[in-house]
Amino acid sequence: MQPMEGSAKFGSETAEAAFFSVPVRRRAWVSSFLGWMFDGYETSTLILVGFSAMASLLHGASQADIQLAVGKAMSSTLLGWAIGGMIGSILADYVGRKRMLTVAIAGYSLFTGLTALSTSAEALIALRFVTGLFLGSEWSTGTALVAETWPTSKRAKALGMMQSGYGFGFLLASVTWLATLPLLAGSAWRWMFAVGVLPALILLMVRRSMPESDVWRKSRDARVNRAKQLTPRRFRAIENFTVFMMLSDRASRRNVFCTLLMTTITVAVFYGTSTLLYPLVSSIALRHGLDAQKWSTVAAVVFNVGALAGYISAGFIAEALGRKRYMALTFLGGLFATPLAFAWGHSLPAVMIASVVLGFFTLGSFSWLPIYLPELFQTSIRATASGLVFNFGRLLAFPIPFYAASMMAAHGDPTLAACLIALLLILSLAVLCVLPETKGKGLPE
Repeated sequence: MQPMEGSAKFGSETAEAAFFSVPVRRRAWVSSFLGWMFDGYETSTLILVGFSAMASLLHGASQADIQLAVGKAMSSTLLGWAIGGMIGSILADYVGRKRMLTVAIAGYSLFTGLTALSTSAEALIALRFVTGLFLGSEWSTGTALVAETWPTSKRAKALGMMQSGYGFGFLLASVTWLATLPLLAGSAWRWMFAVGVLPALILLMVRRSMPESDVWRKSRDARVNRAKQLTPRRFRAIENFTVFMMLSDRASRRNVFCTLLMTTITVAVFYGTSTLLYPLVSSIALRHGLDAQKWSTVAAVVFNVGALAGYISAGFIAEALGRKRYMALTFLGGLFATPLAFAWGHSLPAVMIASVVLGFFTLGSFSWLPIYLPELFQTSIRATASGLVFNFGRLLAFPIPFYAASMMAAHGDPTLAACLIALLLILSLAVLCVLPETKGKGLPE
């Protein structure tokens, strides 16, 4: 078994730039960006319409019961995303990036459409789980594809901008919700899910012009040739199983476990705070005699504007300061932005300003994952490692929305729950100290 990190060869930037043509890079980036944007639209739709959907399906239920049902739907989506993402990420290292992207988009398009036809809260929760199974494969395969087709000096910026697709999807969902709610009233949530099918179907046609990653093809051929040399035959599959390869080296194991912990905390902080932010805004609006649903949606737009700024600037900051300093900056920002938003935000203007900052440092902080993870692992396990770290982190964090909703239902105030969740970022800062800096290095081969 070859070491995963210590003996990995790093290609030169000149070789990378010569190997990949500009059209290939652009198609890889555009297709991955659009796929992630539609993922963002689909998952953000539940955050925006969850309360309305559950209120229409749970006739006569109390506000607390409705909020708990929304928390279950959010957790169900995260659980499905985690399981599907881990399976799809492993398959992407075997069958290719392009094929898994196509399967993921076809699957979540179908089940997003079926979600619009839900006749009960239980059906919606179950469909969110199945939709999540397909959503999970999109990110890791798209990230690997972009990382493998862009040169070293531009990789972080390309991946940071790709990650912004989720933010644009969130923004698209927020604007669509604001436009459809006055026109369609009680059935608006169904149309939100139905609209989410159309752009994904269009994207399937775009995928036809997207070539497979040549870096992955070469790695696959090398793995096949290595497997033929192994004896006895029964050890071939075990020795070349990507999860086994990922955990067979000490440095790789360290990178997996440390980034897994940081990912779990990143996911927990975002979903925990976003689950609590919109009820906070709604309560403030109600106290002032304003439309609570409208203002919670406006808060989602404002929150997402901050996230977009975080996404777009991530690659530039990571290139200027280094990967680890960039991540430390985002973790520290989230640690202070959360109490700012929930403890200081007692008026609509104040909470809107705080929401921008919170969006930058919680949702916007997800950019560290596509920028940093591909630079830690070699091609044969890149999608597996990135996908398992991201999605197993979601699996560990999936109870957080339900926990946050339960604490709010028990105490009637989201501040305590939000601040307790944000304290986890201190652990991320500690773990970051033992990880390597990858700025300026080519991808491990």
